[in-house]
Amino acid sequence: MLFSRFKSHLPTPEEALKGRPERDFTVPGRHTVLGNPLLGPYPEGLEIADFGLGCFWGAERKFWQTDGVWTTLVGYQGGHTPNPTYDEVCSGHTGHTEAVRVVHDPAVVPYTALLKLFWESHDPTQGFRQGNDVGTQYRSAIYTHSPAQQAAAEASRDAYRTVLQNSGYADITTEILPADATRAFYPAEGYHQQYLDKNPAGYCGIGGTGVSCPIGVANADG
Repeated sequence: MLFSRFKSHLPTPEEALKGRPERDFTVPGRHTVLGNPLLGPYPEGLEIADFGLGCFWGAERKFWQTDGVWTTLVGYQGGHTPNPTYDEVCSGHTGHTEAVRVVHDPAVVPYTALLKLFWESHDPTQGFRQGNDVGTQYRSAIYTHSPAQQAAAEASRDAYRTVLQNSGYADITTEILPADATRAFYPAEGYHQQYLDKNPAGYCGIGGTGVSCPIGVANADG
């Protein structure tokens, strides 16, 4: 019953698992497709964008296939438990969602283009689920790294909300919050990184609504 509860209810900090001061696994050094470091250091001029849009296996592939993306990695974000494991996140007792960190060159692929890809690659109206994947760890989320990103994300949500509702969809449930210390990004275990490159026939639950997101609804400079 407790497990079921935390599939549809975010735990409070007091309810969440305590976690650990350091992760108890090793993250691979380089991206299996792009060849660049997963954890950095990242070249000057690149920017970071964080998104949650369901199972991170298929979500990550969407972004690494995009020109101008330097590296991607999957992890856990938006919860309370420091350095969680996959099993802990899937229990619902950490409060995290499965996330993709995208390191990109804004001169090639601006943040607004990543927002368009994000919105069109999943259904952001489903709350604590994405398709057949049910649980708080599959919720839609954007974690921003600057006031400009925050403004662009909110503007894109407002614009997409209109076209989705005109197409018969419910309201957007995506959380848009700063990626600060309380919403730290914790890298996932090595076998999750670029999972669909290592397992081309592996599960991918990513699927959009078929509704196009307006382009150029806002600008983000950092």
